[in-house]
Amino acid sequence: MIRTCFLLLCCTFLSYTGLQAQKVRISPANEEVLRKQQDSLQVLSDLILRGRDEATRQDANDRFIPKLVQALKTPYSFYFRFDSLTTISIQYPADSTFRIFTWGLEQETSFYHHYGAIQMRTEGGELKLFPLFDRSDYINNQDTITNNKEWYGCLYYKVQHRRYFNKDYYTLFGWDANNIRSQKKMLDMLTFKDGEPVFGGPYFSFAEDTIPKKTRNRMILEYKKDATISLSYNPEMDMIVYDHLISETNQPSKPSTFVPDLDYEGFKWKAGKWVHIEKVFHDALPQGKVPVDQPMNQKQKRMMDPRTAEEINEGLQQPKKPKGKKQ
Repeated sequence: MIRTCFLLLCCTFLSYTGLQAQKVRISPANEEVLRKQQDSLQVLSDLILRGRDEATRQDANDRFIPKLVQALKTPYSFYFRFDSLTTISIQYPADSTFRIFTWGLEQETSFYHHYGAIQMRTEGGELKLFPLFDRSDYINNQDTITNNKEWYGCLYYKVQHRRYFNKDYYTLFGWDANNIRSQKKMLDMLTFKDGEPVFGGPYFSFAEDTIPKKTRNRMILEYKKDATISLSYNPEMDMIVYDHLISETNQPSKPSTFVPDLDYEGFKWKAGKWVHIEKVFHDALPQGKVPVDQPMNQKQKRMMDPRTAEEINEGLQQPKKPKGKKQ
């Protein structure tokens, strides 16, 4: 089931936003070379996902990585989409200054180890690559700011670009199949310092909450294995929206019991930070209310005419107009 979900997620979110605006500079000869290399990579990438045992999957992964690097060394390979690699997530920001390859390998313990790389777009077409080394199993503090050598591994499914005071901020939306009890979704911020990638930073603010909390360097939502939650960017509202989670067994210390309760939280971009919104939609259930016993039908979530908490409060604060006398 998890492998199927992994494949569907990769297929759903395989993106190459912004490339259409770029001038393709790959020579016909190099494009033909890349197509042949892609065929070999496709076979290996399928084995990484569907291999019968961990040894088979690991062997395919160990062969896939150097072949991918070899392919990326082809001049102007950045403009080759690798769209046949449907089990590998390839994400681009809106400015198309880089792309991120990520994928996961299931271990016999049902835990996942992630692999990835950031390929930068270069003017001369040469390869500038930052390999990503998953150290999430060894990072005791999940709120640590890291680099590509100490990466909090996951599969990225969206990149949201923001710019503030001439600095670029890339919000990464990630998913981790995690283990047999729970899975995770996360928000991480990618910035570049002296040309090097930095993951995390004090960009997730809770200063406007009813009870203000400490700013976080990244947001990680862990929840029940068979639950479904949303964590995405809503372009109409210009904000990040995600499900509010509660423990279905009243065990708040056990994330593997967390499920959505039809309430929603969010983040609004303000002055270089994502500022937390405690309650997003006006028709959400009260916080802490136990969800229905039956599996939730996602189509029943009322998403029509949504309003933010600020809009609701503004409407409540406006005095009612007195009724005028009939003329």
